[in-house]
Amino acid sequence: MKIVVACYGTRGDIEPSAAVGCELLRRGHDVQMAVPPDLVSFIESVGLPAVAYGPDLQAILDAHRNFYTFFFRNFWRIREVSRLSREAWEPRLQCWDEMNTALMSLADGADLLFTGLVFEEVAANVAEHHGIPLATLHYFPLRPNGQLLSFLPAPLGRAAMTVQQWLTWRGTRKAEDAQRRKLGLPKATDPSSKRIPERGSLEIQAYDEVLFPGLAADWAKSNGQRPFVGALTLDMPTDADAEVAAWIAEGTPPIFFGFGSMPVESAVDTLAMISTTCAELGERAVVVAAGTDFTDVPVPDHVKVVPAVNYAAIFPACRAVVHHGGAGTTAASLRAGVPTLILSTDLDQTLWGVRVKRLKVGAARRFSTTSQKSLIADLRRILAPEYAAQAREIATRMTKPAASVTAAADLLESFALHAS
Repeated sequence: MKIVVACYGTRGDIEPSAAVGCELLRRGHDVQMAVPPDLVSFIESVGLPAVAYGPDLQAILDAHRNFYTFFFRNFWRIREVSRLSREAWEPRLQCWDEMNTALMSLADGADLLFTGLVFEEVAANVAEHHGIPLATLHYFPLRPNGQLLSFLPAPLGRAAMTVQQWLTWRGTRKAEDAQRRKLGLPKATDPSSKRIPERGSLEIQAYDEVLFPGLAADWAKSNGQRPFVGALTLDMPTDADAEVAAWIAEGTPPIFFGFGSMPVESAVDTLAMISTTCAELGERAVVVAAGTDFTDVPVPDHVKVVPAVNYAAIFPACRAVVHHGGAGTTAASLRAGVPTLILSTDLDQTLWGVRVKRLKVGAARRFSTTSQKSLIADLRRILAPEYAAQAREIATRMTKPAASVTAAADLLESFALHAS
């Protein structure tokens, strides 16, 4: 079968789809990926053919970070929030037509179009035009449900999510209407979040059901359209793994710190906070730079800074994991069975922080409100024995990475065969 995988976002957004793409390629399918230009080389490095899809990611990441940093600190300043929201959305809207053109060509003759969360609407319209099955990948519960916004009564939570998705659609409707006109499709009268499941699309849930007790029952009427497979990862080794493992073996288990592809505002201040905090607690720290440049920042002896590591290899050797709350990183820390502290910079990361707290395996707060004092207090809290014990117990209930990839590939193969 010819399977087209279209996904946009950071490496954390792309890697789950790439993991499934690699498995489908291994099974003999013709797999073509469409990803941001700055991630084409990454996809090609894992053996998948890739084409550029949309603009370079950095401008969108910068606007996104600026919006959420301001929003969490000044949500009552409506005018500024509105302006930054427009600045965050405009780069996405401007590239809509370009992405449609690229995907139209790539999906011609495909047996299945598989897409991630970001720009899901673009892929859904292309699949409708070509008359091919559409499958989507969700790494948190995107469709309205009564479990995600657990601070609200279930009916109110579902209603709030429905309203939010309608408002989001209103913001993108002009661009989507233009795409549908170009494709010869009628104007949409409902958000894609409603149209996609109504079309019978497969909506793979790439996280474990244990994180959202009751969600399967909430979605019982979906007729198997939203199967849970667990988090999807390539589980790739890195050049630093052996070096970090050796450093860890030289002393006590360290605390891991990493903040994903989105750079922190100040590398100097962040590393100073980490090193001073760990020194006061008598702990060591492994810091993964990822999207932040720590090149010229002084590093004390009790801190190890590396560009990247294989989470599956390093997390189990750590006392705790402190990170931004990305879906993949959260799953990796839960699978490792170590306590987690999420310092979120985005709304979906904040939602994962709520899950970690509810599972009693860690703590969470916004990165923008984190200080040395709060970091010390949070770490002292999650380093208590009861958090480690609960983290180990939850780890036994998480799906193994290989099983998750196999399950997702099986679902896609079956869906493509029976939906075509």
